[in-house]
Amino acid sequence: MKLKDAVRTLLFKKKDNSFNKLYTEWGERLDPDRVLSKYPRPQLKRSNYTMLNGYWNYNITKDSVKPPHYDGKILVPFSPESILSGVNRQVQPDEILWYERPLIIDAKEKGKRLILHFGAVDHMCEVLINYKSVMYHVGGYLPFSADITDYVIEGGNLLTVKVVDRSDTSYHSRGKQKLKRGGMFYTAQSGIWQSVWMEWVPEIYISSLRITPLVEKSILSLEVKLSKSVTNNYKEVSFDGRRKQEVRPGLQRRGSQRPRKESGSSGMLIRVDIYDRGKKVHSFISKQAIMNIPIKNFTYWSPENPHLYDMVITAGEDVVESYFAMRKVEIKKDEKGISRIYLNNQVYFQNGLLDQGYWPDGLYTPPSDEAMIFDIKQAKALGFNMLRKHIKIEPLRWYYHCDRLGMLVWQDMVNGGGKYNKLIVGYLPTIFPWISGRIRDRKYWLFGRKDAEGRQEWTRECEETVRILYNNPSIVVWVPFNEGWGQFDANKTTELIRTLDDSRLIDQASGWYDQKGGDFKSIHNYFHPLSYKPDKHDRAVVLSEFGGYACYIPKHSYSPMVYGYRLYSNTDELEKALQSLYQKDINRLKEEGISAVVYTQLSDIEDEVNGLFTYDRKVCKIFKPLM
Repeated sequence: MKLKDAVRTLLFKKKDNSFNKLYTEWGERLDPDRVLSKYPRPQLKRSNYTMLNGYWNYNITKDSVKPPHYDGKILVPFSPESILSGVNRQVQPDEILWYERPLIIDAKEKGKRLILHFGAVDHMCEVLINYKSVMYHVGGYLPFSADITDYVIEGGNLLTVKVVDRSDTSYHSRGKQKLKRGGMFYTAQSGIWQSVWMEWVPEIYISSLRITPLVEKSILSLEVKLSKSVTNNYKEVSFDGRRKQEVRPGLQRRGSQRPRKESGSSGMLIRVDIYDRGKKVHSFISKQAIMNIPIKNFTYWSPENPHLYDMVITAGEDVVESYFAMRKVEIKKDEKGISRIYLNNQVYFQNGLLDQGYWPDGLYTPPSDEAMIFDIKQAKALGFNMLRKHIKIEPLRWYYHCDRLGMLVWQDMVNGGGKYNKLIVGYLPTIFPWISGRIRDRKYWLFGRKDAEGRQEWTRECEETVRILYNNPSIVVWVPFNEGWGQFDANKTTELIRTLDDSRLIDQASGWYDQKGGDFKSIHNYFHPLSYKPDKHDRAVVLSEFGGYACYIPKHSYSPMVYGYRLYSNTDELEKALQSLYQKDINRLKEEGISAVVYTQLSDIEDEVNGLFTYDRKVCKIFKPLM
């Protein structure tokens, strides 16, 4: 198909001008009293918690003072722009979104702390308890927590969340959100869009874990971070898990001389019990914050065998559940001298789908765990072993399901910056791909990155993304930048990510504006013949976006506008074209040296009808696996 013909199919207007109000089957049977009720953080799980999802009161105002009366009820954690929230209204950049709900505290137990958790709030928010400010958070895609023990009283309390979202009018991270949606950009959403919960923890508790499988050494490296440093006097400690004697841990007394501690000491005895399919296989006891735990005769994790080991970690009075997997990913040359992706010491071709994580009824928020599981399982059933999570950070339970079901993940960082130059980030590199590799991303003005504060904020969020998702074995690739959207200093960013995580691969500039770093030569190709050429820098070559074949399904499509890269009138034609594409082109590229491919995309989204599933996930447009 010629380029000029393909461009004509990018946007095709149908006759009617109405938008369909689409529901997924999970949204249709949603129980407001049990909305996303499972523990939101599977790798740091406690038993004593209270979910705060459900109906909250809300206001949308232009004043900084909340009015005395509410506009109505909103179903948290769905954003007000979504159908499932019950509001279905766009919050504007000059408006303030207010949330309120009661918190009933039966009793404040001595020696316990009450931690309030938010999965994500878009984009800036202030948290108040009983009208007193507790914390302020910036970043619409990242989780955060607050210790509210000293703000609550026994009995009734009032929790208030005040939100401002500048959306695409600022340099803040925004993904594919746009106030004037259309084409490849979608309805902007705001406010609370991931689960809210609270839990009682001991005075000294486990605040985070860092889990690193060292498969060559048959070791699990585990770092346990505590909320406070403590001191201990130990009589005897056995590291083989058979026996231990200890003096009960205590807080360092104020004003007393702090004793010297060993380097890396946690100051508290930590016990790690490891289980394999429910059977305890190892116990490890240490007073060190970082411990190397031997894992003998382990089973590798892979999409074909997603083998997970469970852990129970005890530190003082705190007990958390977690899990890990033994796997490694790297770039090596195969027997033909071609740089390839290796998984667990074997060449492993990654057949992926672009997955943007939008839902017609929940927007950014999946209606249920079952909805998340459906996407992952159906992708596997269609022959895919990888999902590229495109410019969005999902709720942590989504990654958990990828871990346990066996789905590789390429994780995009969320883009931000000022207004993008369509010529630079759209038309020129699409029509003339060779030009993109000749432009340096130090020219900030070309990529909407003139604001130094915006660059610093994105870098902080990049670091936080790596930290939060570090423990998930399914994630094998970090993708800092996509098609030049808000790109800057990609080589420095690659070095930064390497210092944070040297166990994964990096696709530093997916699509174009390659700065010759990272682990991949990363190609986006929707219009030109598919071909393979070795990378001059010995990186693996990946086709990180291609396809985008469009097929409009009446009654299951959202928009009267049809966006895609090649239009097919029915699913039979689409099936035939896709099978031909994979059997002829993708299989050939795989043999020639391509290490991974990412087809666009898993599901339709608003104007885009180039998904393998309709937006409501009720129709699959193909019938046979691709590869």
